[in-house]
Amino acid sequence: MTEQEKLELIVKTLDDRRGEDIQALEISDLTILADYFVIVNGTSNTHVRTLADEVEFQLSQKGIEPQRREADTGNTWIILDYADIIVHVFYKDTRDFYKLESLWADGQPVDISGLLVKE
Repeated sequence: MTEQEKLELIVKTLDDRRGEDIQALEISDLTILADYFVIVNGTSNTHVRTLADEVEFQLSQKGIEPQRREADTGNTWIILDYADIIVHVFYKDTRDFYKLESLWADGQPVDISGLLVKE
C-alpha cells in the first residue's frame, strides 16, 4: 500500500465514522517525524476512541500496524504513529486547547475534499 493510499484510507475511515474537521498536513519538509499529520476531532471521549480504533482496524486489515499508539488517560487525545503518517484524534476541547494546526502552520495543507462525503 502506497503512502497516498494509506492517507486516503485513513481520511475515508475517519469520515465514515463521522470525525469532525478532518485536516491533513504535509510536513515532510519540516521534520523527520513523518510525512503527514492527519488531525480530527470527535464529539466525546467514546467517539475519540472509536475513531482511533476504526483507523487501526482498517489499516490492520491491510497488514499495517501502528508503530506506536499513545492516549491520555481520558481519551481526549489519541495518537496513532504509522511512521510516515501520524494520526491525531482529539476531543474538540482538547484540539482547541493545543491548536496543533497552528503549531505546524508551516505544513502544507492537503486537499482531501474529494475524499469526504458531503451531507
